[in-house]
Amino acid sequence: MFLVTGGAGFIGSNIVASLEERYPEEKIVVCDRLRDGVKWQNIAKRDLYDIIHPDACFEFLDQYADDIKAIFHMGAISATTETDADKILENNFHLTTALWDWCTENDVPFIYASSAATYGDGEHGFSDFQDRKSLSALRPLNAYGWSKHLFDRTVARSLEEKSTTPPQWAGLKFFNVYGPNEYHKGGQKSVVAHVFPQAQARGPCKLFQSHHPDYDHGGQLRDFVWVGDVVNVMLWIYEHPKVSGLFNIGTGQARSFKDLATAVYTALGQDAQIEYVPTPENIRDKYQYFTEANMEKLRNAGYDQPFTSLEEGVRQYVQDYLTKDDPFK
Repeated sequence: MFLVTGGAGFIGSNIVASLEERYPEEKIVVCDRLRDGVKWQNIAKRDLYDIIHPDACFEFLDQYADDIKAIFHMGAISATTETDADKILENNFHLTTALWDWCTENDVPFIYASSAATYGDGEHGFSDFQDRKSLSALRPLNAYGWSKHLFDRTVARSLEEKSTTPPQWAGLKFFNVYGPNEYHKGGQKSVVAHVFPQAQARGPCKLFQSHHPDYDHGGQLRDFVWVGDVVNVMLWIYEHPKVSGLFNIGTGQARSFKDLATAVYTALGQDAQIEYVPTPENIRDKYQYFTEANMEKLRNAGYDQPFTSLEEGVRQYVQDYLTKDDPFK
């Protein structure tokens, strides 16, 4: 039995789909809040053993402790614009800590979502060091990134103190993930999902202007990573139980927003139309112009699969999902 927290969310529902395909004999349980939006459609095609509310999570875990093979913990308040730090702390830190402790006590592998937001403005680079000294130098720019960073530092302290840990653990610093089942995320959807309806209407898309002398408009760089690659890495880690650690999940190659927007239009058989608008002043001073995952650590751990190119990932997303009547995976 696999438990996927946040299993009706974006990355979580993609994990669920791949677990169902790869382990058809296993029971899959989703722990999530569905509320009144479209999230339920992210898991509507899955053959699930159960869907439980987060408030019932530990009661369920204790009941099925002998059956749980791994917990994939993707559940979190992931909006970088959320300002209620108490709410973020309870959901993103305390719950994660409790699940870590449960997995430690019950000898269950624990794979959890960290975030590239832990790197802040990138002043100290984007290498996935997991020692306390390196982590102490990072300065996340928002409460979401801080909550993820706080747990990464908690793990680092446990390792330094040689405390007991789950038999296998992995914290995954996701960079800019895009792909199907992110439709419930509103303003937090990937830029692909925002550009697509504008391109489909054969109109111009809007990207932020650059307010940095070293970058052209649309030349701001991000490490965009296809969700299918993200899931492949997570399942590879699970299937290699000797692999544990804090790992970046990106492609290792930064690409521009202009490249991404152009790829959307190309996937629709169109020439790109881009208008550049000023970056809102309330985020301008914290805007990142460059992120790129250092993937050396994951490669050294043995992961040797190629990552999907931006053009191919966008093509799959647009042609296989966004243009379909049913865009859900």
